[in-house]
Amino acid sequence: MSVAGDGGAGTPKALPSSGPRSLQDIPHPLAASSSEELSVELTPSPDLPLPRSIADKDLSLPNGTPADTSSPASSSSLLNRLQLDDDLDGEMRDLFVTVDDPKKHVCTMETYITYRVTTKTTRAEFDLPEYSMRRRYQDFDWLRNKLEESQPTHLIPPLPEKFVVKGVVDRFSEEFVETRRKALDKFLKRIADHPVLSFNEHFHVFLTAKDLNAYKKQGMALLTKMGESVKYVTGSYKLRSRPLEFAAMGEYLDTFSLKLGTIDRIAQRIIKEEVEYLVELREYGPVYSTWSALETEVSEPLEGVSACIGNCCTALEELSEDMTEDFLPVLREYILYSDSMKNVLKKRDQVQAEYEAKLEAVALKREDRPKMPADVEKCQDRVECFNADLKADMDRWQSNKRQDFRQLLMGMADKNIQYYEKVWPTQYHSHRGTHLLAWPLM
Repeated sequence: MSVAGDGGAGTPKALPSSGPRSLQDIPHPLAASSSEELSVELTPSPDLPLPRSIADKDLSLPNGTPADTSSPASSSSLLNRLQLDDDLDGEMRDLFVTVDDPKKHVCTMETYITYRVTTKTTRAEFDLPEYSMRRRYQDFDWLRNKLEESQPTHLIPPLPEKFVVKGVVDRFSEEFVETRRKALDKFLKRIADHPVLSFNEHFHVFLTAKDLNAYKKQGMALLTKMGESVKYVTGSYKLRSRPLEFAAMGEYLDTFSLKLGTIDRIAQRIIKEEVEYLVELREYGPVYSTWSALETEVSEPLEGVSACIGNCCTALEELSEDMTEDFLPVLREYILYSDSMKNVLKKRDQVQAEYEAKLEAVALKREDRPKMPADVEKCQDRVECFNADLKADMDRWQSNKRQDFRQLLMGMADKNIQYYEKVWPTQYHSHRGTHLLAWPLM
């Protein structure tokens, strides 16, 4: 098993923070001092470059740099600064992966969508500098399962949900396919930016193999045997208690996923109300056009009101689409991300429980031994690997989360500003030309 290095993963394009940040009111779990260690002193493994004590490592994470509010800045200037930061980060990367060009395939037995996966790299492990392969959703799912099996100490990014999300009937619709494409693209980019996962053999095969199905069949028998072995080992021990820092991490993830679930439900209600309001507006506007044909004296102002309502419909539809396509997917991704982190935390607990049980069994024998049995030392190394890798991935996850939510919330604020900028001038000029009061603004 590999221990995550110090190299951080690349972060998505972000927007500076502004205003209150309610999501960060939750105290960071790694900022707490670790006052509780394992019940026995751990002997560092020669193959594991860990500090003298896990608690000696600086685990505190920055809370993000607030934006300078001394002078107002336009959204375009903020985006330009962020584009520059992203370009500088890109110069340090050596593996770029993109998912695009979805295509529908209709066969006798099934209908499915494939996506083009383009890889550009300067790494020596790749024979060519650029690859282009077509993959379907089940190939992405296979990759994630293989990463979980071969890298159990690391956090594997989540995939979008396999089944059709609530409110979307046709999984081959353009909107659904594009939303899934964005999620798959982000999934591969997170793996490509990871200092350990990006070097995984299965990830390399996924990006370069022309016949991925042949590779899948090749390792099926070995996979079954290993899966049964791991399930037997990890399910036969019970943990006494989590170390303080990992207990705080678990509480943080529970609270975070609960808050996101609440935000997701409220956001869906808002979108539903906007869609219902949009239906009413579309029925409301033509009434004034019909009226103007009957009242020639006031036809001009009536047509103005009708045009105003039409512009409001267009702006509201764009706002609702932005929230559906950009806001909700990020919330759902991080809900799944929290579940993935909880699963890694449970695996770490199982390995620690196994180590404690074996150590207790050795102590009960009361035999003078010059050194620990090999299986106990091996289990001890696994605990240390899990601890170090989980902390490093939590650090990286928190950094990406801050960037993603800063971009998400600033982006939604900007979309709402644009909505009112489109709607207000139309209503203002329409109202100046008539004394009729028609204000369809929400």
